[in-house]
Amino acid sequence: MNNLLPRDKQDFERVNNLKLTGKKELIALLAGLLEWLQDMNWPISIEVSELLVQKTPIETIPFVKNVLNSDDDIWKANCLRYFVMKLPSELLEIDNLHKDLIRIATRPTMGEELEEVHLTALEIIEAHHIR
Repeated sequence: MNNLLPRDKQDFERVNNLKLTGKKELIALLAGLLEWLQDMNWPISIEVSELLVQKTPIETIPFVKNVLNSDDDIWKANCLRYFVMKLPSELLEIDNLHKDLIRIATRPTMGEELEEVHLTALEIIEAHHIR
């Protein structure tokens, strides 16, 4: 299955092929696909984030939660801005994702503050009327 993943940051051909791939195959690739959100300067990153939102939003949430519980604050910010922000409000309750958002917004780590992850979490909370 890994031969379906993009090979480099310019591999739009594989990203376009993934758009035609079935959901079952995409689910098997989620961990590898989410890695492309580590740096939004990579040309394919936006396309990958849109693919995840459109084709596997529910299935991607547990992988995003893993990122949110990591020490990679830039990746957290990217996942929030380019994936979570675009989800319908009702999906934010899956796996208690909304609780992670509240924690980041109200009790951010030093790194989350430095990278302004807490501000993005707050923006999502306000946009989706999370309490």
